[in-house]
Amino acid sequence: MYAIDQQNDHRTQQRAKLYRDTYPAFARWSEGYGVIQHRDETQVRVFDLCQQLLCTGRFRQIDEVLEILSAADRLATAAMWLVVHMTYTNKVNFNGSALDADDFKSNPQGHTGGSLNMVPAYAGYMVANRLAGITRSWLMGQGHCVAAIDAVNVLLQNLYPEQAERYPLSEQGLTQLARDFYSYAMADDGRPGVPLGSHVNPQTAGGLIEGGYLGFAELQYVHMPLPGERLVAFLSDGAFEEQRGSDWASRWWRAEDCGLVTPVMIANGRRIDQRSTMYQQGGLSWFYEHLEQNDFHPIAIDGRDPAAFIWGIFESEARLEACSAHIREGHMHYPVKLPYLIAETEKGYGFYGAGTNAAHGTPLPGNPSSDERSRNLFNEHAAKLFLPRSELELAISQIAQHEADNRVPEKHHALCMRNVRLQSPTEPQWHTEGDPTSPMAAVDTRFCEWHLANPDRRVRIGNPDELRSNRMGKTLDLLKHRVLKPEQGVAESIHGSVITALNEEAVVNAALGNKGGLNLVVSYEAFAMKMIGALRQEIIFARHQKALGRPPGWLSVPV
Repeated sequence: MYAIDQQNDHRTQQRAKLYRDTYPAFARWSEGYGVIQHRDETQVRVFDLCQQLLCTGRFRQIDEVLEILSAADRLATAAMWLVVHMTYTNKVNFNGSALDADDFKSNPQGHTGGSLNMVPAYAGYMVANRLAGITRSWLMGQGHCVAAIDAVNVLLQNLYPEQAERYPLSEQGLTQLARDFYSYAMADDGRPGVPLGSHVNPQTAGGLIEGGYLGFAELQYVHMPLPGERLVAFLSDGAFEEQRGSDWASRWWRAEDCGLVTPVMIANGRRIDQRSTMYQQGGLSWFYEHLEQNDFHPIAIDGRDPAAFIWGIFESEARLEACSAHIREGHMHYPVKLPYLIAETEKGYGFYGAGTNAAHGTPLPGNPSSDERSRNLFNEHAAKLFLPRSELELAISQIAQHEADNRVPEKHHALCMRNVRLQSPTEPQWHTEGDPTSPMAAVDTRFCEWHLANPDRRVRIGNPDELRSNRMGKTLDLLKHRVLKPEQGVAESIHGSVITALNEEAVVNAALGNKGGLNLVVSYEAFAMKMIGALRQEIIFARHQKALGRPPGWLSVPV
């Protein structure tokens, strides 16, 4: 095995060198930028991606693709630079000059390490959209890493009006962004005084969930995109510990009623006050085996390189599309092995303290406003991330080409722009007083009528126990359990809409993820108690959206 690995490594090195020697533009890109470096494996993968883009006619020359990939390196670098300023400073110098003691916050806060790790991922997502000419949707489970999302969006000016007005791409705008981050400012009416938060919120362009409950994104993503839509879901290795049920995603995915999904785990070795089961059981090698046993196709990528994320998104979607075609032709059967990207990195890569436990929050040894050593360390390591204004503007011009591609900006991706409308069924059957009819039986009948009046709307029924014992027999017979091997004479189907699992969070999140359709969750009170966290997160997020004048357009989820 070791000899084979050595041969593969040697062949990879050989191919990467051949591409560099043959294409000067490829050689220039391969050098990376600042802390962004491209491994030989990533170089070979990216070269193959370039050829695919040329073969599809999306680009005419490899140099065009490489210019955009170089812009990705620079965008990621600038966003990492901005993230560390958001944690520590009250001032941003667009010329990159060193900051003095008065330029630092008296109480720096932020999940700096995780945010730094998210920057290459989100920047890669943005550039993958540019290369494909498609606006994919995005979802982030670790909502505390919002600084990465805001930093990239501010640099690209992919913002909602309230942020665009306050954070223009100028020294003043970036300084305001840094000052507002974790400022705890309050308006006179008691609401937040700035359009910025410590977690993903309705002012985060394209944000879908707050992400305060780690693990709920893992349960929702497979139920989110409709056919024809694409979703990149950024997930946390810590969430794997906190919430079970994400292992079952391949059980639920069907090409006939699901869009393309690309789960991406940011594997930065979470360790705050405890060691995770994953790392006690054998680390990532154990996790790869775990994924394979649960019908995933794990793909390792370099989590420090935006180009690796770009390649991974294209590769994941291509594999899923190929599997879907084989199923349509009768050459494959469900479950499909869902591609699953594992972005291996170290907590806080790119800045001082990377890989240490301190990188989870504020990685410097002290407060730069009062500690000279920490101040010097900040200036030294921030300088490694600095991107001159002229290079930043060139990178932005390469990436922000939405009008030329005739596509919507990422703040208006499909999943956050739901506007579901239903055709009303016929008048319900009313019962007279004293008629011995179960209220649940009436709900059962009426839900079937709603579905039959709107057959084009995808349905998800969340069910952690027995649907028929809850007097929902008509719904079960009509919509059926979603299973992989239906039994004869039982209300089961490969394409059933009833999601049944002995995990209350998994079934309620199946409904909450299906914001493009019609949903119902049926359970007992005892089971329902574990659903309250997910419901609370959704209710608060929707309430805040409404307060901003952007109420959600998805249907309420009866539980």
